[in-house]
Amino acid sequence: MMPVFISPLASDLAAFLAFKRSRGYRYARAEFMLRSFDRFLASRSKQRLVDQAILAWLASRPGRKAISVAMDLSVIREFWRYLHRRNPHHFTRGPRWPRLPTEPRFAAYVLSGVQVRLLLRLARRLGRPTFRAVLYRALILLLYCTGLRFGEAIRLRVRDLDLRGRLLFVAESKGRSRWVPFHSSLAVELAGYLRARRAFVGSEAAPDDRVFIGSNRFSLPASTVGGTFSKLYRRAGLKPARGRTGPRPYDLRHTFAVHRLTRWYRQGVDLHSRLPWLSAYLGHVDLLGTETYLTATPELIALAGDRFHRRYRRKEDLT
Repeated sequence: MMPVFISPLASDLAAFLAFKRSRGYRYARAEFMLRSFDRFLASRSKQRLVDQAILAWLASRPGRKAISVAMDLSVIREFWRYLHRRNPHHFTRGPRWPRLPTEPRFAAYVLSGVQVRLLLRLARRLGRPTFRAVLYRALILLLYCTGLRFGEAIRLRVRDLDLRGRLLFVAESKGRSRWVPFHSSLAVELAGYLRARRAFVGSEAAPDDRVFIGSNRFSLPASTVGGTFSKLYRRAGLKPARGRTGPRPYDLRHTFAVHRLTRWYRQGVDLHSRLPWLSAYLGHVDLLGTETYLTATPELIALAGDRFHRRYRRKEDLT
C-alpha cells in the first residue's frame, strides 16, 4: 500500500516514491524522510515556492549529523529533478543548494586490549536467557577479530561461515562482496557458539538461517544489539549513563584496524605494501576509505616515532 501524503505536493511525492521503487530502489529511509518533508510542507501551506520550502525544511533541523543531512539532501535533490522532468516549465531551476558539512563530528573510540577483555568478562554475566552470554561473546570476538561492519555481522547466514576453511563470506556490502579469513582460535569460539545456538533453537541451523539470533530465534535486531552494547560499555565505565557519547558497536571495527596497524609496526613490516591488504580485508574500494579507521593512538604514535628514530640514527651512522 502506498503511503498517504497530505501536503500540496502529496501526489508528486507519492508518484516519485513509486517511480524510484519501480526502478528497484527500496527507499525505506527515504520514505521516512519524505514523510517528514511532507508534514513540514503541510504546516507551511502559505509557502508557495517549493525551492524556498526545501531550504526552509533543511534549515529547520539543526544539529544533525553531517551524513544524515547529506542523505536527506540527496533524496530532495532527486525529487527536484523528478519534478523538473515532469514539468520543466514550472520547475525551471533548482534551489541554491546549501553547502553542507562533510566531516562527521563523532570521534572514533579505539579500545585497548584490556578493555576488550573487560567487555568479554561482562558479556558472561548477561542472562535471561543464558544463551545471551554466549551470543555476545561470539559477536564481540567476531567484530574485534575480523573488523566486520556491525551490519555485516548480524546479517551473516550459516552458509556464509566456513569453520574448516576459516573463512566467512560477506555478500554485497557497500556494493562489494568479499571473503574474510580468520584465525583458528576464532573458529573454535564460533564452533562453540553454533553448538549453543543449536541447543537454544532445538534444531540444526539451515544454510539460509542467520548466524546470530535473538529471543525470536530467527534474527538479531540491530536495535537490540545496540542497546546491549551500550549497557556493556556503561558497565565497563567507557560510556556515561546518558547521552550518545562514548564507544559504539562500530568502534570495534576501528579498534581492529588500529590494532592491526600497531602489530605491523611492532613487526617492522613495510606498511605501504600492507595497507592495500588491510583495505581489501575491510571491504574498501581504495585506501581513502581505510584512512577513516587509522586513528592515531599514543601507542601507535610511539611506535611510529621509534621506527623513525631508529631509521634516522642508521642514516647518521652511515654518514
